[in-house]
Amino acid sequence: MNQSSVASLRNQAAMLIAAFAFGGISAVAQQTAPRVATPSTSPARRIVVSIPDRKLALLEGDRVVKIYNVAVGARVSPRPNGEYRIAERLENPTYYKPGVVIAPGKDNPLGPRWIGLDVKGFGIHGTNRPESIGENASHGCIRLRNHDIEDLFARIQVGDRVSLVGERTEEVARLFGGKPEMVVANKEMSEAKGGEERGER
Repeated sequence: MNQSSVASLRNQAAMLIAAFAFGGISAVAQQTAPRVATPSTSPARRIVVSIPDRKLALLEGDRVVKIYNVAVGARVSPRPNGEYRIAERLENPTYYKPGVVIAPGKDNPLGPRWIGLDVKGFGIHGTNRPESIGENASHGCIRLRNHDIEDLFARIQVGDRVSLVGERTEEVARLFGGKPEMVVANKEMSEAKGGEERGER
């Protein structure tokens, strides 16, 4: 083998070693590069509870997925109106109150599922009194029939928004039908004020 052939082989070997080395670095870099999270494209879920209507709507974006009948807080134990988040999801919860512990089962007041809100002691749950659904009967929580709470439970997750609405707003009227009391009341007040300014009685 002449000197030019030896030199050519050496050059080829050097190129192969360099290609292998750079290829290895590239592969390691690809494996160790952090993955960028892809933003979720699914619509945000939200629960809206109308206290006057005693109904709960599950929304995905602006679309109504399902509406459930509920029991809401009795007048002696009203519910906390406002905006909340789901903080926990429990299957077959145990019921606790001072001096009382009720294991999961047909006598448990929470039913088969508990959806806890980010305010202590309040949530959405099943019931051992299905006849109370549609009434102002709970201790402030939102009750559903047991088959409904199981259905809702499977559709939501921790972090989803929950709106407890005590008045018939425009959104409530759009979701559940009827007239928004706030808007009607404001319109009547505006018309009455206009009548007074015109000297009407």
